[in-house]
Amino acid sequence: MDQKYELITILGPTACGKTTLAVNLALEINGEIISADSRQVYRGMDIGTGKDIDDYTVNGKQIPYHLIDIVDAGYKYNVYEFQQDFIRSYNNISEKNKMPILCGGTGMYIDAVTKGYKLIKVPVNNELRKKLEKISLDELSLILSKTKNMHNKSDISTKKRAIRAIEIEEYYKSNPEIDENYPQIKCLFIGVKYDRDSRRKQISQRLKQRLDEGMIDEVQTLIDKGINSETLLYYGLEYKYLTLYLTKQLSYNEMFTKLEIAIHQFAKRQMTWFRSTERKGVKIHWIDGYTPIGEKIIRIKSLLNEI
Repeated sequence: MDQKYELITILGPTACGKTTLAVNLALEINGEIISADSRQVYRGMDIGTGKDIDDYTVNGKQIPYHLIDIVDAGYKYNVYEFQQDFIRSYNNISEKNKMPILCGGTGMYIDAVTKGYKLIKVPVNNELRKKLEKISLDELSLILSKTKNMHNKSDISTKKRAIRAIEIEEYYKSNPEIDENYPQIKCLFIGVKYDRDSRRKQISQRLKQRLDEGMIDEVQTLIDKGINSETLLYYGLEYKYLTLYLTKQLSYNEMFTKLEIAIHQFAKRQMTWFRSTERKGVKIHWIDGYTPIGEKIIRIKSLLNEI
């Protein structure tokens, strides 16, 4: 494409309207969407991940999307796989002379493809795992903090994740010669945000709506299909707390309160990540969430056309 930017990234915290903006923009500029959501890759995890597939149809036209519903629930998809899948989707869209639009709130996934992280498929180290299994999560977190700049606090959310993160770091340390070429993509970053009170109100409203739409039944269906509780806890947020409720470890009110707080904290962490990205030199053009959709698109198109 003979243009300044080769990719548009629309990012922001949960419940800020990223998908609606991305889809309407795609319709306007002949684009296709690539999801940057670490949980929307899973089939059968729809309400809890906020896929909102109906939103991809605008004025009767279906906007193509990629990296949604690509693996079965129960599988543990990772950032390495996302990087490989992204570049295939990106190339596919670009070859059709259409604009790829990356849309999501998973900061690590966005960074992995816009900053060209060196990622490799790290093999399992059973000997190291057995050694680390005997250590507490707090001790694992301390080890991890000394070996890396924490990419994501989810690295220390469970012992399994912390052990895997240490395993990856040890592999890199033992194989410093490893490198994988990754294309540098010229990207326009668009952020959507609301003031704190508005964001909190939208998150709470959306949580109630999703519960009304059958989110509990969705998680029960996953359990009935044989997906174990440990895996659902690994997926976090809705799947974690609804599993605790369905396994009678939390009452409904306890589940709702804890989940609501966790989603608010998650949105705050997302904004912290994006601000950190800006401090590292990435220019994010922020648009107020209350701005009408047409004005948002005009703003983005003007940025695309700037010399």
